[in-house]
Amino acid sequence: MTYDHIRVEPLSTALGAEISGIDLAAPPAEPALSEIRHAFGQYGVIFFRDQQLTPEQHLAFARRIGDIDVNRFFTAVPGYPEIAEVRKEPEQRRNIGNGWHTDHSYDFAPAMGSMLYAREVPTTGGDTLFASMYATYDALSDGLKATLEGLRAYHSSRHVFGAEAHARRGDLRGSHRQPRARHPGRHPSRRHPPPGDRPQGALRQPWFYVAL
Repeated sequence: MTYDHIRVEPLSTALGAEISGIDLAAPPAEPALSEIRHAFGQYGVIFFRDQQLTPEQHLAFARRIGDIDVNRFFTAVPGYPEIAEVRKEPEQRRNIGNGWHTDHSYDFAPAMGSMLYAREVPTTGGDTLFASMYATYDALSDGLKATLEGLRAYHSSRHVFGAEAHARRGDLRGSHRQPRARHPGRHPSRRHPPPGDRPQGALRQPWFYVAL
């Protein structure tokens, strides 16, 4: 596909691309949005640098991509319940989201992806890493692929957001201590794909991430 309304620069051989030539403060017109969606699907992770967005503009762009899946665990930005604040204070000794994971995979219908707007980042460190599950699956032997076709994965949030996990971590502060107050006792879980509902190519479901 040729891109006439945006510039797309791949960042690696497996996934990731940087998109430039567009200001997201105004919701993109359909031709540009169509190209963004295509890049989104092709590269799995897309980045927009140097964007200056208000919460209203952030939400307006998100709604052009799809319905918003409200995060139930992190503290919401005041006045904007659809935006979750992920905050790590300087004294915190552990990072947030440590370990390989897919956001909200424990939901009945997992979100298509996550949209992260970084307002303040450290000068060094703090990098977020991404892995291509397409490339991972393609690299498996035919025998292992056949074995996996007969399995279902059980996804739960308890090991991260349950009371035992909070007691074990102990050193986390701020927004990571809020989930029990927002939804007491709620620790969703889900098997994917559900019984009798395995679509063709279920092991190749996409995961998209937008970094602004």
